Amino acid sequence: MRFIDFRQIAQTVEQLCISACHELPEDVLDALKRAAASERNQRAAKILNALIENAKIASSEQIPLCQDTGIVVVFIEHGSEAAVKAENGRTIIDAINAGIESGYKNGYLRMGVIGDPLRRKNTGTNTPAIIHTDFAAGDKIKITLMTKGGGCENKSQFRMFTPTTEKEQIIDWVVDVVRTAGADVCPPVIVGVGIGGNFEQSCLLSKRALIRKLGEKNNEAFYAQMEEDILSKINALGIGPQGLGGDTTALGCMIETSPCHIASLPVAVNIECHSHRHKSAVI
Repeated sequence: MRFIDFRQIAQTVEQLCISACHELPEDVLDALKRAAASERNQRAAKILNALIENAKIASSEQIPLCQDTGIVVVFIEHGSEAAVKAENGRTIIDAINAGIESGYKNGYLRMGVIGDPLRRKNTGTNTPAIIHTDFAAGDKIKITLMTKGGGCENKSQFRMFTPTTEKEQIIDWVVDVVRTAGADVCPPVIVGVGIGGNFEQSCLLSKRALIRKLGEKNNEAFYAQMEEDILSKINALGIGPQGLGGDTTALGCMIETSPCHIASLPVAVNIECHSHRHKSAVI
């Protein structure tokens, strides 16, 4: 058994929060550059180039890519031969939240989490995070976090289809979710789709899809083609960057699936804005 220090986890998460909010991942930046080069709408191309310039300034000056620095969503892959050396009885969850609190404080990032959904008082720490844990072989812990903005999250949707639903009907619904969202999600967007599982798992799958690299296709040719079809139809909507028209409404579409009950066909869509901030580290 390998023991990992509580503070090491907290410090790693702190740095991930700061770098995620300041540095756009290379795959997203490359996708924006490709879109700007191929965009036929002059105004849209100008906006895309402005987004690229914004990312360069944010990185070089270490200022947030967006004023909405998000609620932190964390995916943990916990090696079965790794254990966290507790600090005063605190767990890995406490370490992650401690890292987020210090990251948002030391990175001068906006605190956007409220402690109660109806009484709306800010926690002042940008915690607690939304944390999902999986277990794997080995003695390491992989932490992937996403700083998820509220505007794009608000337009995500879930639907329980009947088992006889055709693939094309699902494609059309996903496209319509993006069409309905329009400019409110700060396009160009990244679209995560979760198919299968049950009510809650389909939503988790759609969010997990977003942490794949742009351009990384589903392992199954059937779903890889479905990803391409959805992306093509979304970009044919003509919504364009910031909703002002153009070829580039979405930079990518990723689908994740899971087995489901014979009587069910759950599908969820989770939308990310162009400021798609996520980082990973292995301890």
